[in-house]
Amino acid sequence: MTLSILYRGDLSSCNYDCPYCPFAKRKDSNATLTTDAQQVTRFVDYIKQHPHIQFKVFFTPWGEGLIRHYYQQAMVALSHCDHVEKVAIQTNLSCRLHWLQKANKEKIALWSTYHPGQVSREAFLDKCRQLDELGVSYSVGIVGFKETIAEIETMRTLLPPEKYVWVNALKKQADYYNEEERQRLIAVDPYVPYNMVHHESKGKACRTGDTVISVDGHGNIYRCHFIKEKLGNLYQHELTTLLQPRLCTNNTCGCHIGYVHMNDLGLYEVYKGKELERIVS
Repeated sequence: MTLSILYRGDLSSCNYDCPYCPFAKRKDSNATLTTDAQQVTRFVDYIKQHPHIQFKVFFTPWGEGLIRHYYQQAMVALSHCDHVEKVAIQTNLSCRLHWLQKANKEKIALWSTYHPGQVSREAFLDKCRQLDELGVSYSVGIVGFKETIAEIETMRTLLPPEKYVWVNALKKQADYYNEEERQRLIAVDPYVPYNMVHHESKGKACRTGDTVISVDGHGNIYRCHFIKEKLGNLYQHELTTLLQPRLCTNNTCGCHIGYVHMNDLGLYEVYKGKELERIVS
């Protein structure tokens, strides 16, 4: 069995100022950053000390992790562990990328997001070109505001055709997109319809809590980021006593890092082992 862990520590600061994000330009205190670094180190040590388990690790910080050296070090270290199949992180790609030269390129991947208004198109594309030269896998995501659709289409034409460009759809407002806008987004991301709805999930089978778990900086284990029923603690309990198939207790699931693990959607067949980093080959 391979266990996927979505890790989110105390970090909640970001160097970008996206107007829709509650973590925009938030600055963590030195004490919080020190604690977060200690938590990440402890987590990496745990993974290293359990070579009998096959892991996939996905860092999902509230803020931007890769501008912090210790997240870079953690990813490099995990990429060289024989029993780690994949290590990925959500990032805005604002960091320098030289540290990736030390990583095992076959195991590391970046879930990267392009934020128009925070970085120039050319600067972001330059980072993508650097990743291509390094041989590092990545996807590119863009928040699907109506006023951004033309830029999304442009980015699709400028990136290599084999690179998956996904759209983070707006769905708080019913029928946010008209049919023309919907079709334009589907032309860029054929799987965006999955992200345009809140999937009915209550009582349905999901891999979370069984082969996928969420872990916070203190080691507390939850089945996913969206169900705050504590299952145990990574550092205090044996994982085999905590993991079991479970049915979802939420009414709906609307985020990729949640619904991708729902059995009846069949998305593991779409992503073919790259569901964490959101890459379609």
